[in-house]
Amino acid sequence: MSEQRLRRLHDRVRSFPDFPVPGVLFRDISPLLKDPAAFRTLIDLLEDHLRASFPKIDFIAGLDSRGFLIGPPLAQRLGIGFVLIRKKGKLPGPTETVSYALEYGKAELEIQSDAVEPGQKVVIVDDLLATGGTMCAACELMKRLEAEVLECLVIIELKLLKGSEKLKSVPFYSLLQYD
Repeated sequence: MSEQRLRRLHDRVRSFPDFPVPGVLFRDISPLLKDPAAFRTLIDLLEDHLRASFPKIDFIAGLDSRGFLIGPPLAQRLGIGFVLIRKKGKLPGPTETVSYALEYGKAELEIQSDAVEPGQKVVIVDDLLATGGTMCAACELMKRLEAEVLECLVIIELKLLKGSEKLKSVPFYSLLQYD
């Protein structure tokens, strides 16, 4: 992976101190999304990583809401489907729901009960991994549907919060890391 391409992405992430609460340093990917060349580089790097790592993926599962921005173009590049993991109350029909703790509160995620079939291979994507609560909840939803989580994939990992440790045996990959 080219350091120059990673630098292009890194340079388009900006920081906002004390957002959404005091003491949190928010990493904002809005400038990266605004820049078509940087966004294309992002999807290129994620695609290259997945193609090199996994010969067969059935679905990309994106976390509400920023996972919806990177998941569909990545799935399209790979020629596979995209499934939604949403905040509770946003999906019609039968769903599986899981509750989890956030850095600053509690939340619930859900997926439609027929989103994936038992044994299907899924990569879960989001923009950022902090404490790992949301990603662990997504993995739990996939476990309930008996899917195989090949990897949890993010743009940014906040290393000091040690969220990847919570994923235990689930493989994890991040493009950019911050202390």
